[in-house]
Amino acid sequence: VQLVESGGGSVQAGGSLRLSCAASGYTYSSYYMGWFRQAPGKEREGVARIDSDGSTTYTDSVKGRFTISKDIANHTLYLQMNSLKPEDTAMYYCAADSSSRRLRIGRPRNWGQRTQVTVSS
Repeated sequence: VQLVESGGGSVQAGGSLRLSCAASGYTYSSYYMGWFRQAPGKEREGVARIDSDGSTTYTDSVKGRFTISKDIANHTLYLQMNSLKPEDTAMYYCAADSSSRRLRIGRPRNWGQRTQVTVSS
């Protein structure tokens, strides 16, 4: 399983970024996928996940601002981030697993290489 992220960068508060995660090496449509982030000095947290049936879940702090989606044909996961805040600054990781539970508890077996998102005030 390979997960390759792109799309991170630096923006001012209120701006937008879209993260992409290109996946290969497994049956994409049957996997559970998600985005995690880790800010300096903080524990890694789950940001959003999308199940194999397309249902989505978000952590409270990003609800209404972030949207997770997947393009099955192109094996790509996205995270559209709008109305970004300085507290969204973190390393963002794409993750995938055949087990929903592993993703829910933050222990997926497959991780991307991470991408930095920096939001300035």
